[in-house]
Amino acid sequence: MTRQPSCCSASRVADAERQPSLPDPVAARVPVRPDMACLAGGTFLMGTDAGDGYAADGEGPVREIRLAPFLIDTTAVTNEAFAEFTDATGWVTLAERFGTSFVFAGLLLDDVRDARPVPATPWWREVPGADWRRPEGPGSDIAARMDHPVVHVTWRDARAYAKWAGKRLPTEAEWEYAARGGLAQARYPWGDEREPGGAHRMNVWQGEFPSRNTAADGYLGTAPVDAYEPNGYGLYNTCGNVWEWCSDWFHPTWHATGPRTAPVGPPSGDRKVMRGGSYLCHDSYCFRYRVDARSSNTPDSSAGNIGFRCVAETG
Repeated sequence: MTRQPSCCSASRVADAERQPSLPDPVAARVPVRPDMACLAGGTFLMGTDAGDGYAADGEGPVREIRLAPFLIDTTAVTNEAFAEFTDATGWVTLAERFGTSFVFAGLLLDDVRDARPVPATPWWREVPGADWRRPEGPGSDIAARMDHPVVHVTWRDARAYAKWAGKRLPTEAEWEYAARGGLAQARYPWGDEREPGGAHRMNVWQGEFPSRNTAADGYLGTAPVDAYEPNGYGLYNTCGNVWEWCSDWFHPTWHATGPRTAPVGPPSGDRKVMRGGSYLCHDSYCFRYRVDARSSNTPDSSAGNIGFRCVAETG
């Protein structure tokens, strides 16, 4: 069963009769991977009052947030790393269990172009057989994309991977602090100009959405997780490429009066926070590829533009 999605990604509402049981993965195998940045924590200004985003998303107000030190993956989790997880645990993603996931119509192979469009956002198609191993459905594969971010993973899948790896999903505050790379209130991890000096710094839609993507930034779909230059903290692709799951439940106004020290979001909800934007974002309809932008999706939803990265404690 689907619900009307935002423009950012399609959504699934869990069907109680089809909802699979989700056993815990095996115990963590590695406490800390070597490809993590150690961030000192402290205070930073979270959110924006700039007015060029989406007020309904709850991007503001700007507030001073204090965080403890933490470690964070410098890249999104790759297909290679996720394959290691599934090989070790036998984990089956929800997209595989449900038998469908959501694919951008412009990336579909010829023999699946008649997949069911999603109401209100027909550029999303619900494709039988699409999953992390077959990102565009049957006939596609990840053989040449092992260094690309894993996609078609739900929040529940991401949480299972994180637990297995001895990590966890980042809070929204940790994600934004890390994504900013040390810059205060800049629009992007490198500053306020999208393409400084004409150089592409992220993988977003180029051209006219949804009919024409020039791929001027070098990529039509996902890019390798270490494409482009890292931010000041050594993190790659915190804007564009794929949306990244956070641990927090989404609420548009909770943080206006919520905790200012190590906030973890509201205690409950029906959608989880996603940050960073994706290769489908375009400022004509979804200017959410900024470090202060927010979106959300249900924990059982998966699509070809949703991935994640993990964090861990320093001690």
